[in-house]
Amino acid sequence: MPDAIKNYVRWVDAINRRIGKLVLYLVFVMMGILLFSSISRTFFDLPYVWTMEMAQFTMAAYYLLGGGYSMQLKAHVRMDVLYERWSPKKRAKVDVMTSGFLMFYLVILLYGGISSTLYSLEYGQRNYSSWGPPMAPIKIIMVIGILLMLLQALATFFKDLAKARGKEII
Repeated sequence: MPDAIKNYVRWVDAINRRIGKLVLYLVFVMMGILLFSSISRTFFDLPYVWTMEMAQFTMAAYYLLGGGYSMQLKAHVRMDVLYERWSPKKRAKVDVMTSGFLMFYLVILLYGGISSTLYSLEYGQRNYSSWGPPMAPIKIIMVIGILLMLLQALATFFKDLAKARGKEII
């Protein structure tokens, strides 16, 4: 593989690794929000309208920004009926062939996400709830997460292509 591709793979892996390790802590933020909600409602009879939506937004940021790191760790669900029986080289060949579908799907998601984010920014879109938070921040996070996953899918494609040829990109 050319040095530019090796550098790209290292760069994307490093970015997704750093972001993924940082985003892991959002689960604790979400748990804190839900704990705060439970305590305020149970002990002080103070229900806050923002806690459930904020917990949902935090969880959405967690899985959207962590998608690339999850892909890097090969932690996504896959059908292992035949896949586990194949050699690593054959797995890489099949992954190369199927990665085009994933990248196509991610490009369509990115296009829709950008369109939705621009609409949200232009018109000041707010969620239809009693709290009514602006939607632009979570949509921006969505676009960043999809972009990171697309970049990681391309890096994984290059890794699988190298492995299918009998080489490794590390």
